[in-house]
Amino acid sequence: MISLLMEQLIGMTDTAFMGRVGEVELGASAIGAVFYMMIFMMGFGFSIGAQIIMARRNGEGNYRQIGDVFFQGLYMILGIALAMLGLCLGFSESFINLAVSSPEVASAAESYINYRIFGLVFAFAAAMFRAFFVGTTQTKTLTLNSIVMVLSNVFFNWVLVFGKFGLPAMGIAGAAIGSVLAEAVSLVFFIIYTRFRIDCRKYGLDRIYKPSAAGQRSILKVSFWTMIQNFISFSTWFAFIVFVEHLGEHSLAVTNIVRNIGSLIFMIISAFSSTCSSVTSNLIGAARQEEVMPTIKRIIGMGYMFVIPLAVLFSAFPELFARIYTNIPSLYEAVGPSVWVFCSSLVFTVPGNVLFQAVSGTGNTRKAFALEIGTLIVYLAYSALVTLHLRLDVSLCWTTEHVYYLLIGILCYFYISKGKWIGKRL
Repeated sequence: MISLLMEQLIGMTDTAFMGRVGEVELGASAIGAVFYMMIFMMGFGFSIGAQIIMARRNGEGNYRQIGDVFFQGLYMILGIALAMLGLCLGFSESFINLAVSSPEVASAAESYINYRIFGLVFAFAAAMFRAFFVGTTQTKTLTLNSIVMVLSNVFFNWVLVFGKFGLPAMGIAGAAIGSVLAEAVSLVFFIIYTRFRIDCRKYGLDRIYKPSAAGQRSILKVSFWTMIQNFISFSTWFAFIVFVEHLGEHSLAVTNIVRNIGSLIFMIISAFSSTCSSVTSNLIGAARQEEVMPTIKRIIGMGYMFVIPLAVLFSAFPELFARIYTNIPSLYEAVGPSVWVFCSSLVFTVPGNVLFQAVSGTGNTRKAFALEIGTLIVYLAYSALVTLHLRLDVSLCWTTEHVYYLLIGILCYFYISKGKWIGKRL
């Protein structure tokens, strides 16, 4: 949980710096960051598939096979990163100009994206290391890595955004470059830590495996639907941000602040959800399927224990937390209603997220994809209705969170309850 929270501070740091550059840059950083995450989530989705298989092997006690899964996954994920980098270099500028109505916001977003996308190579490789440590339940390592990465990002942003040590002030482009450098530092840390602190022989990491088409196909069989699902999921989130941009630059800037305030809570939920996926896979691998549903319920309860106090705190002092991200009065004074609506949706977000990741943990990622697609169609239609058609206040646009997580939670609960996933082999 701490590691995911620290990683989220990368985006939160960029937002905090942009909030002191200008309203346009603050809004543009939301579009740039979500665009980047939309691409990154394809690689992260692939790593989740590898994580599920490594967790299954860990539960079975077949530790030496984990190394082969790791390296085959690493080869493939780096190939995906290079392909995505090429596509972004060729088409991202045209895509942003087509999607964004404000020329100023579009120009600033392009400045961010043109540098930020080079971090895909480092971030995708680091995602495979994360998959290894989560799949083998060694998550303390992620905390150390995240602290190093966040501190690096803060330093690089300070130097490049405002121009320190004789360097020019680069503004939003500096924030993007700083994040890329921080991701490179993160990857180097993972490599060094694994080499000297992990029992590489136990996990089959003491040798370099040749690329294996059969091994990569086995990972892709599990991860393909997770990749597509993650990409489409963040594509609809990107669409929501773009829809809000059509309400005006001010609404977009407010949405970015609320998104970052909510990210603290969402990362806690994501940490429990990701853990639920691995624990579910470990339990199935150990032939303890009857413990899956009780474990899911305990994880949901633990999630509420962390989330509810924070939601109450943010709801009570929204302006105070908004000041972290901007010093513009018109922005931090306007976030209150949106924060209240967002926090009310957490009642559905916790069980919805945990149950969805539990479905992926069963290994039936194709079913998880189908459930996600059905929910996202409803989410996208509702988002377009409240923003483009009804043009509601930005705070009411956040009711999209209620719609999404309530529906996905119900669908996943019925799937898990039916037990058709029992006996599925990976």
